[in-house]
Amino acid sequence: MKTKISSFIQIRVILLAVIGIFMLFPFVWMLATSFKQGADVYNLSIFPQNPSLANYKRLLSRSIFPWWFMNSIIVGFSVTASVLFFDSLVGFALSKYNFRGKKVVFLMILSTMMIPTEMLVIPWYLMANNLHWVDTYWGVMFPGMMSGFGTFLMRQFFMGIPDDLLDAGRIDGLNEFRIWWKIGMPLVRPALSALAIFSFIGNWNAFMWPLIVSNKVKMFTLPVGLSFFNGEFQSQWEMVMTGASVATIPVFIIFLLFQRQIIQGIALTGVKG
Repeated sequence: MKTKISSFIQIRVILLAVIGIFMLFPFVWMLATSFKQGADVYNLSIFPQNPSLANYKRLLSRSIFPWWFMNSIIVGFSVTASVLFFDSLVGFALSKYNFRGKKVVFLMILSTMMIPTEMLVIPWYLMANNLHWVDTYWGVMFPGMMSGFGTFLMRQFFMGIPDDLLDAGRIDGLNEFRIWWKIGMPLVRPALSALAIFSFIGNWNAFMWPLIVSNKVKMFTLPVGLSFFNGEFQSQWEMVMTGASVATIPVFIIFLLFQRQIIQGIALTGVKG
């Protein structure tokens, strides 16, 4: 019996390893191509024959790429901070307070998740144009500064906090805002970490809306800028791959910072269930 179990585990490990290799192959190819030069780019060999950092030097010194990178950083972190603040506030209110129409409000928030983004583009653009937000950071950021998914996630985690803890804070003289900040927020850190990653990656990779609301090249975010990158460098694929490689760095940093708390969040959810 033990032999069969060990054989099954070995088969699973081998299968997962093969799947992992296939998933990592495009990333390895992209990273390797960023170190290639000239005709070496079209060589079927994965690794460069004469690796060089010339593409990275050219990218940072002779293109507008750093400006696009900074735009994405500003938009990504600003929208993520907004989502964490407002979604946690709304989630806390919907989970811990009783008021008329609470279920209706929650259902309306959930219904926003069912509306395709394409249907919202025209109202968003009209709003941005009327408020003179076209070609501004506000114009790029405002559609994502709150999310129905984030509100739902935070509400579910706040519901797991005992009401006695909140009542103890009220007895100690804390107002409702400080109860949310001092008691509620520290207890839902795993959910905040997961929401931060989802929000940052979603805004970092957003393409359609930043493309529509940005007319000036200096207002492009990375995904929009990289789509014009090929034309700027006249199909020099090593430069395209170099830009894509640099664009993945913040995503990896965010994931490494919060991955432990995400795992804790999954474990806590399993225990509560």
